[in-house]
Amino acid sequence: MIAAVAMSGCANSPSIGVLGAYFPDWLFCIIAGVVLTVVVYLILQRVQRGQWLKPAAVVCPTLVTLFSLAVWLILFQH
Repeated sequence: MIAAVAMSGCANSPSIGVLGAYFPDWLFCIIAGVVLTVVVYLILQRVQRGQWLKPAAVVCPTLVTLFSLAVWLILFQH
């Protein structure tokens, strides 16, 4: 009984079929987060506000995480 309850969370895997292969939802969210971070970086560089992204080693991974989680919440609500 305890094993059945513990394994019930594995019954429905969040995956998307792309050309016959199934990919996890989080993979698409991370890709979208990286793309959105690059877009924000390019826009801020274009309007001369690139200094807002300092230190880049902290800001860029934080933006990727923020955008990835936002995409997850917007597109993959169950």
